[in-house]
Amino acid sequence: MSATPTPPPPSLRPYLTARHDLLWQEADAFATEQIAPRASRMEAAPGKVERKAADLMAARGWFAITVPAAFGGLDGGHVARAILIHRIARVSAAAAAILQATLIPVGALLHFATYEQKGRWLPRVADGSLLLSIAVTEPLAGGHIGGIATTAERTNHEWVINGSKIHIGNSHLAGAHLVVARTSRPGVSTSQALTAFMVEADRPGLSVPRHQTALGLHGFSAGRLSLDHVRVPEDNVVGEVGQGLAVAQSSSILYGRPNLAAVSLGIHEAIVDTTTTRLKTRPRYRGTLSDLPVLRDRVGAMEARLRAGRILAYQAVHLLDQGLPCDADLINSKYLGHQWAAQSAQDAMELHGAHALDSEYVLQRLWRDIQHTYPPAGTGEIQRIRLADAAFDEDDLQWSERLAAEAAWARPGPTAA
Repeated sequence: MSATPTPPPPSLRPYLTARHDLLWQEADAFATEQIAPRASRMEAAPGKVERKAADLMAARGWFAITVPAAFGGLDGGHVARAILIHRIARVSAAAAAILQATLIPVGALLHFATYEQKGRWLPRVADGSLLLSIAVTEPLAGGHIGGIATTAERTNHEWVINGSKIHIGNSHLAGAHLVVARTSRPGVSTSQALTAFMVEADRPGLSVPRHQTALGLHGFSAGRLSLDHVRVPEDNVVGEVGQGLAVAQSSSILYGRPNLAAVSLGIHEAIVDTTTTRLKTRPRYRGTLSDLPVLRDRVGAMEARLRAGRILAYQAVHLLDQGLPCDADLINSKYLGHQWAAQSAQDAMELHGAHALDSEYVLQRLWRDIQHTYPPAGTGEIQRIRLADAAFDEDDLQWSERLAAEAAWARPGPTAA
């Protein structure tokens, strides 16, 4: 895989500005100089949570790439968000996962927090002193939001939260968690039964069990939260009471899915780059493996998928930056972005033969890492059901239109002076 920064391909020109070009170059240089030397160490110590990469990205303000300047952020927008995740994922999907996992709750705060809440949380994200997580998934319910069993009960001017969350990105790094819990009695519609809370990591009763090694993304923390009578004040409620489903769904569509599309894209580029480099340098007969038509056919299919996935990923976030309805485009970019990258990963493993089985060879890491972009923010089956809703014109609620970034940033919260 080439360590030389490369300019954006011509196919992305409709979506990029001069500012985006500079960010692309900055992200490439950062990934080469700061992340690449750590990637092998992260892989060699899968049980260790990577903290230095998070510190380095925080120092650049990248966890606040979508946060407006009024709250100390970079005001970069959604294409800029995709650039950072994409370019870092080319070198380390685990480091990119650290970045994308905080950007999801940041997005939820931008759209649902009051002006005062934004002023309390977002400047700390912007100056690098606070990382966030979003805690929705549960041990029994999985990603089924309607099955959330974690409860929050109001007591005087506090809420008491009990339950357990699992597969929570940045669980061991976050200083605060956006927790979605059930706040109504049984029988109430799911659309009104859940509420989102900001829960500081040092709240009594909140514990994070030891980091467990996963199949891939070594160094990335995606663990469990245990909440045992955790008390939070009323002003830690994000959005209205009963609005937790909207917070979770919109965050998944507008942030989780395009973030994962960008991670898949970075892995996909690394897969193709690694494979072509290997085939060009491996002697065979009077030339190299890259001269063989049967192998060129396989690589051509990989390149076709990569080019299509790249356009899907950037077109979707470009539409989001424009405030246009694009929920289905965001969903599709995640769905096909993963599917195509996973197919290319399998092809690459086969094209490398036994060399692909070497535990120290980068391709094995890429094959394992791409598996992690399938379950989050909805599996392939869920994405196809949502796309079917679009095909039947039944996707009436467009979060991308309802929560257009420009409008959300411009409005003070309802309790602002």
